[in-house]
Amino acid sequence: QVQLVESGGGLVQAGGSLRLSCVVSGRTFSSYVMGWFRQAPGKDREFIATISWSADSTYYADSVKGRFTISRDNAKNTVYLQMSSLKPEDTAVYYCARGIRYLSTRESGYDTWGQGTQVTVSS
Repeated sequence: QVQLVESGGGLVQAGGSLRLSCVVSGRTFSSYVMGWFRQAPGKDREFIATISWSADSTYYADSVKGRFTISRDNAKNTVYLQMSSLKPEDTAVYYCARGIRYLSTRESGYDTWGQGTQVTVSS
């Protein structure tokens, strides 16, 4: 059974940076698109970023474009989310997910999710 485990969340001041990691168990990591989503209190889960199998294609939500960078290391079965210039509105639980549709921005395009990691940005 595939498992996704996120780490790297925490408390950071506005303008700061964090790097989230998501380690995926199993031997088929490099065959899958991966994505990051987030869910703020009282809000629906929203798409953040997605990356292709070989990392040659990425796509970002407008709200994070230019501030966040998604990357992956297939040798380590890990996908990353580098977050810079953080804002209080970036406060949320961040989830990684394994994709079943190419570069999907919808939750339905992903079939396996991690447990999430909390990111809190103070003003």
